[in-house]
Amino acid sequence: MAQPQSFNPTRNDFAEMLEASLLDRRSFEDNVVTGIVTAIEKDVAVIDVGLKTEGRVPLKEFGQAGLPGMLKVGDKVEVFVERIENANGEAVISRDKARREEAWDRLEEQFKQEARVDGVIFNRVKGGFTVDLGGAVAFLPGSQVDIRPVRDAGPLMNIPQPFRILKMDKRRGNIVVSRRSILEEDRAEHRQEVVRELNEGDTRDGIVKNITDYGAFVELAPGVDGLLHVTDMSWSRVNHPSEVLGVNDTVKVKIIKINPETHRISLGIKQLQPDPWQGVAAKYPVSAKFSGRVTNITDYGAFVELEQGIEGLVHVSEMSWVKKNVHPGKVVSTSQEVEVMVLEVDESKRRISLGLKQCADNPWERFAEEHPIGAVIEGEVKNITEFGLFVGITDDMDGMVHLSDLDWNRPGEEAIKEYKKGDVVKAKVLDVDSDKERISLGIKQVGSDPMDSVGEINRGDDVTCTVTAVEQGGIEVQVGGEGGPKAFIRKSDLSKERGEQRPERFAVGDKVDARVTGFDKVSRRISLSIKAREVAEEKEAVEQYGSADSGASLGDILGAALKGRDKR
Repeated sequence: MAQPQSFNPTRNDFAEMLEASLLDRRSFEDNVVTGIVTAIEKDVAVIDVGLKTEGRVPLKEFGQAGLPGMLKVGDKVEVFVERIENANGEAVISRDKARREEAWDRLEEQFKQEARVDGVIFNRVKGGFTVDLGGAVAFLPGSQVDIRPVRDAGPLMNIPQPFRILKMDKRRGNIVVSRRSILEEDRAEHRQEVVRELNEGDTRDGIVKNITDYGAFVELAPGVDGLLHVTDMSWSRVNHPSEVLGVNDTVKVKIIKINPETHRISLGIKQLQPDPWQGVAAKYPVSAKFSGRVTNITDYGAFVELEQGIEGLVHVSEMSWVKKNVHPGKVVSTSQEVEVMVLEVDESKRRISLGLKQCADNPWERFAEEHPIGAVIEGEVKNITEFGLFVGITDDMDGMVHLSDLDWNRPGEEAIKEYKKGDVVKAKVLDVDSDKERISLGIKQVGSDPMDSVGEINRGDDVTCTVTAVEQGGIEVQVGGEGGPKAFIRKSDLSKERGEQRPERFAVGDKVDARVTGFDKVSRRISLSIKAREVAEEKEAVEQYGSADSGASLGDILGAALKGRDKR
């Protein structure tokens, strides 16, 4: 019987076996393998990972954050093998790293599909919280915890709940999640379901959840709010929503509008009451007077409440007959009872124009009664403008003297230079327009019109004038006696003889005769010519006493004409 051949490995065989063993070990290292729990010693689990090698893992690594680990002998678990043998001849393994590797693969797929992930908030850190996503740790920013700011996150800790991955970077090991987006999605779905059951015109009870400057948010159902705008709270003016409502108040509201796209709900309270503006034009006719209460004052006027829900505006221009450019707050005050007149009603635009001054005496009409046209008043120059003077009549009323009414003989631009603020002047009332609130005055009209002193003047009349000024281009003369109108005789009209057309041959005070060549009563302009008078006299003399062609000289003819005039 043959003896079995014994196997005596050579050095080469031993090297091959060692290399094969090393290859098996290397395939285990840095990988996740399935091991079997062989023993549990206090807080450590002993796990067989194959190759007749065991490793030890703390029991706490088998529990999810905030939850205890449940493990028993014989359980199969996945662990990460860092290396096969350590200094004690054991495998170095980790359950945490195995879970992390597994979690990252799973989470990357869920992130691509935008799916929800389950996790547990287990710790608070700066700026937010840490979340265990089944092996991978993520950051939950404080702003992403809830829809509303959370002061105490204790009730949310260590409870499995869904999250949404906002971003992840495996190379850096960063994951950012949001709980808020999950809540917003759920609320949006719930809101859509509730909104589908609502109809415009429905009346519902709600709870005031928040109050702002522009209105209040009323909860119609859990997670479903509607906006109650301040203008829809009452038919009366509401300055701030807090005047009408308080947080947690239960109110009955009417659904005014539902936006089908955004599902925003507009609510109203005043719509549950009759509209006081219906028939308001008949109730408040134009020119009728009513009592009301000042509810609000602005730069442009004051609002007066005639009854609850009905307000009218007294424009600043309708507040006082005489106080112009003054703030309404200096005429009336809030809550003051006033008497007003209805000026205009626009029921479609829900507007009533009121007048305060119309309920008081019109000082312009009173002035017209006490100072008829032609009356002379005395007042102080209050203001000087480019078009005239404003003369104070009372403390609040002025009359205007136009440039053309300052002086009979001088241009207004020249005459106005003589006046300054504070001067007391006399003026005549020329016109009173109570509708436009204007009083026209004249200073020159206080004296007599120089035109009146010369009587009726017609073109072709001869007048005697007194030289008042000698200028290079002619002479200024005064027609008639003292106080008469002035005129200017141009150099070319001083004589029919060219050599005598010299202004310097005249002196102030000289008497001259001239013929009226033009008269414009509107512009009060008189045109005079000595030349025209001389030419006319010569022509008359020739016609009456003969002509030079008959043998008589021009001197003889003029001499005879002068003698004939002297005899007359």
